Amino acid sequence: MMLRSISISPEGPLKVITSGAFAAALKDLVPKYEEQYQTKVELSFGSSIGAAHDSIPTRLSQGQTFDVFILASSALENFIKAGQIKNNTRVDLVASHIAAAVRAGDPEPDLSTLESFKHAMLNYGRIAYSASASGTYLSTELFPQLGIAEEMSVKAKKIFSERVGTILMRNEADLGFQQMSELLPIQGIKILGDLPPEAQRSFFFSAGIGSNTKKEEQARHLIEFLASADVADEIRKTGLKPVLAKAPWLN
Repeated sequence: MMLRSISISPEGPLKVITSGAFAAALKDLVPKYEEQYQTKVELSFGSSIGAAHDSIPTRLSQGQTFDVFILASSALENFIKAGQIKNNTRVDLVASHIAAAVRAGDPEPDLSTLESFKHAMLNYGRIAYSASASGTYLSTELFPQLGIAEEMSVKAKKIFSERVGTILMRNEADLGFQQMSELLPIQGIKILGDLPPEAQRSFFFSAGIGSNTKKEEQARHLIEFLASADVADEIRKTGLKPVLAKAPWLN
């Protein structure tokens, strides 16, 4: 499907920021989009929460502006409520799930059941998890439900602004948890698979248009491209499930 043509803004490239889970897909798709529609996109990456120097809240507090945000839907809704993303521009793009990994060649813990998962968390060395939607779920919901929140507060490390797989490869943790799409690109780790069904949580990643954009038409066009069936197979290769939602402005 060829999208409608667009006129290129004289204001410079379309500025897009995303948190980790959709990063690999964007890196693959944006060059193809630029070539197909003869336009330019400037990509930035950062956590949707926290005060790290490259986190989205920090960037916005410094006056940086973006035309398109692609974030976990809960984070996107927070930015909409704060007035930093336009109302009625949310488009769900993909569903993402949490996976586990160790260094390749290391012993592989059994995570197939809730009981074996709990046993591994308590007994398998150092734990690392992402400071993102998935990590927030682990630390504030799953660990307390399993009765291991106190133990995890000591032995588990929340990772900001870096891939959990990278932490594993630096031997700063032994067992890591992050969304599948963020683990897949890391060389030297062994992905063990998903969490057990009773522990798993899926997250939607959604796009929205920045409140201060001067390129709303271009922003809409890129979001339509990312939500289209034409790019669904490429998105699946990065460990995500396309939603194929229709943009609200097309209804």
